[in-house]
Amino acid sequence: MAESMYGLKRSHRCTEVSETNIGQGPVTVMGWVQKRRNLGSLIFIDLRDRSGLLQIVFDVNDIGEEGFAKAETLRSEFVIAVTGDVVIRGGAVNPNLKTGTIEVRATALRILSEAQTPPFPIEEGINTKEELRLQYRYLDLRRPDLQKSLMMRSKVVTFVRNFMANEGFLEIETPILNKSTPEGARDYLVPSRVHPGSFYALPQSPQLFKQLLMCSGYDRYIQIAKCFRDEDLRADRQPEFTQIDMELSFVDVDDVIDVNERLLAALFEEVLGVKVELPIQRMTWQEAMDRFGSDKPDLRFGMELKDVSDLVKGCGFGVFTGALENGGSVRAIKADGQGTMPRKKIDALVEFAKGYGAKGLAYMSVNEDGTYKASFAKFMTEEELKALADAMDAQPGDLIFFAADKNKVVYDVLGALRLELARQMDLLKKDDYRFLWVTEFPLLEYSEEEDRYVAMHHPFTMPMDEDLELLDTNPGAVRAKAYDIVLNGTELGGGSVRIHQSDVQEKMFGLLGFTLEQAYDRFGFLLNAFKYGVPPHAGLAFGLDRLVMLMAGEESIRDVIAFPKVKDASCLMTQAPGEVDKKQLDELMIATIKVEE
Repeated sequence: MAESMYGLKRSHRCTEVSETNIGQGPVTVMGWVQKRRNLGSLIFIDLRDRSGLLQIVFDVNDIGEEGFAKAETLRSEFVIAVTGDVVIRGGAVNPNLKTGTIEVRATALRILSEAQTPPFPIEEGINTKEELRLQYRYLDLRRPDLQKSLMMRSKVVTFVRNFMANEGFLEIETPILNKSTPEGARDYLVPSRVHPGSFYALPQSPQLFKQLLMCSGYDRYIQIAKCFRDEDLRADRQPEFTQIDMELSFVDVDDVIDVNERLLAALFEEVLGVKVELPIQRMTWQEAMDRFGSDKPDLRFGMELKDVSDLVKGCGFGVFTGALENGGSVRAIKADGQGTMPRKKIDALVEFAKGYGAKGLAYMSVNEDGTYKASFAKFMTEEELKALADAMDAQPGDLIFFAADKNKVVYDVLGALRLELARQMDLLKKDDYRFLWVTEFPLLEYSEEEDRYVAMHHPFTMPMDEDLELLDTNPGAVRAKAYDIVLNGTELGGGSVRIHQSDVQEKMFGLLGFTLEQAYDRFGFLLNAFKYGVPPHAGLAFGLDRLVMLMAGEESIRDVIAFPKVKDASCLMTQAPGEVDKKQLDELMIATIKVEE
């Protein structure tokens, strides 16, 4: 039977109790029973709260027969309050616990709540299926590893707020119910009861509002912003996510990068004790693609791409020459010491590459005697094979993979293969934090599907000053004043300098296929605001979930979000989304159509 805590007040969390409390009078601790050991005359309890574990000893001489009998009924996950005296441990010291040298000898016990046996152990590092853990997320969240991650998340948010406030940023909230501007990912739509047939959209980002705040003179804005995107999920993506969102006036690229570098360096030192060397390395988008096949390269290992097109343009291997004739390239990566990789493993990597658009993979290895073994050896001379090995600086025992296709396919294939090989070769150390700014992104990319240019970032991104004249003659070559911050192969955040000149903005809309009328229909409130004096401005947004995931050393952002969704955007705990009453739909003038499966 559960008891009241009337008249009781917790004096300490479990690990706030220490040797300094010995002889200082009784303490009162409250929490969950982690483990119970009954030795007949003594009962030992490991009491758990969010701070950690504390050993409680029940001795009939201290607590009396009635209290001891109550202690005998305790089971895992019972919620209890214990009052007692802190003493040095009578048994072996536990060096793995913060409270490993002490224990509390209980003089009073109240059972605040009883508990059924949980469906999985409330312990760190359990192998329980994630689906079951998410179904009982309120239990999963009791586990110390998840609690550490969520406490780290809280610490990160608090630190960011304080740091940015000291840098002169104002925290301002922007609306959740917005107008839909369908450029980019799908919006989540919310029907309006007052305006039948009309819908709000949940924000994919506060982009337009933060630019309006710059028009309104707020100078430096920040928000820990909840955002929503109706898109397919993966390990580092959720339908609702949180951004550290910011915008600054009277700045250019270097100003935004400066404040964010200092933020990251201070944050990593405060939370992890990790020193980030400043300035953070910068690399243009083109260099990142050429060297790593990715605009978010992982710098924890080498294995860089090399363009060997010039060496193979006259060879007898049709796969290579055919790719070059079609305007593509032949590039390669070298895996040190992998020359004896079994054929079965190589075949698996070929299938892996096909998943990224490759028709196949060519490969060669350098034997210990300096000879070459290649999947395309019969089409090339020994001299041609040697030239390839030399270009890749291949030593005996090394393995080289080649991709030949259009540049985009070659980048995608070798960029992904590089990471897969690094995983297999155990080159990815979680405590090695390698930051990188990727700059000068293409302003536009051509969509074959829509037969028009689309903005690589968004329609308000400023072109590089020296590329402005190319907007009329060669828009595909225009570089943007855009920048991404990358950590260990994950894009942490991105931003850009915004267009604040009306003539450049109108030209941009024209390139994206919008008439001026269409542009005003979608973004009229922003464009009208620009007529009343708009400062040059720029901004950036970090993905808070991804940032904490990497800081906590987790594999998925689900492990740093209290109540995440699964891959089909549903919640296994609450069973959301769900059907609603017909009355609610009628009020919104919405009818649903049953679709036969």
